[in-house]
Amino acid sequence: MNDEKFIYEYDKFNLNNFKFQNGEILEDVTVEFILKGTPKYDDEGNIINAIIYCPNYDRNCFSINDYPQLTDPGTPFDLNKFFIISITSLGVPDSSCPSTTGLKYNFPKYDFLDKVNCKKQFLKEKLNIEKVQAVVGRGMGGYEVYTWACEYPDDMDFIIVANSSFKTNGYRYVIAKGIESIIDSSKDFYSDIYDESLTKTMITINKILYSQYFSKRIFQEMTNNEIDVLMDEFVEQGLFIDIYDYNLQNEAIIHYDIEDKLSNVKAKTLVLSPYDDLYFTPEFDTVPLKNLVDDCEIVVLSTCEDRSRQIYFKELISALNSFFKKIEK
Repeated sequence: MNDEKFIYEYDKFNLNNFKFQNGEILEDVTVEFILKGTPKYDDEGNIINAIIYCPNYDRNCFSINDYPQLTDPGTPFDLNKFFIISITSLGVPDSSCPSTTGLKYNFPKYDFLDKVNCKKQFLKEKLNIEKVQAVVGRGMGGYEVYTWACEYPDDMDFIIVANSSFKTNGYRYVIAKGIESIIDSSKDFYSDIYDESLTKTMITINKILYSQYFSKRIFQEMTNNEIDVLMDEFVEQGLFIDIYDYNLQNEAIIHYDIEDKLSNVKAKTLVLSPYDDLYFTPEFDTVPLKNLVDDCEIVVLSTCEDRSRQIYFKELISALNSFFKKIEK
């Protein structure tokens, strides 16, 4: 049996090739990752306490470092107990994506199952891991978690999803289709020379995305001047997202729907949802899971995390601790 010791490693790993669901094959696929924690092994040398973290759509593997409240000693994901593997998703820099490969609009179209399969291939080739203890994600990372648990139900013991959903419909579908139309209307999108008009297109897209950034209550409490200032900051940060990367991600979001596969899930499931989120609501995106997933626990938090992080994390930690106690029994 291997000795247990704390590991922190950041690196990039190259898959010789990756085959997409549509049959296209991409050569020399880069996967950016962070290994963080204390791996534990069985008698055959297999890691048995791996937790896969799936970041939100606009974040990379480094976002795991945003949550010391959850990974410090004595917290739910204590790194002395768990081995966390945070992987930048296919389609997001600095893993292979339209912008980093230079393929732009010629990059293969992908869905969330492609993202999952790319991570599975990485785990097998880099770490010889086929079964993990858990898969965890928030937002669009939650889309990957649900997809993983539905398509490969024997791969994990439990899943945890926060601020997410099991399909794109209603308000989210309208937003995604509107953004699709904005991109389609750009006459320079298929040009081989980058034009300033594409930057203006991304500014418009980011202003639309800002409409879902805060909770209903926070938006109502802000003055218009406050909204303007924070919107400008959000738009400026959003300009680091390449329009070609965002376009394919938006297409994947439009077609995301795994509702009819949720009965496949075998993993113990914890779903967390703030009651006042604009984009993901308990009523439509969380509560229905109680009747769609066999072993599912739902916790509705009192607020989004954006301005009330102290309250949010207090409730979040309490919910996680309670869930882990049930798992250990």
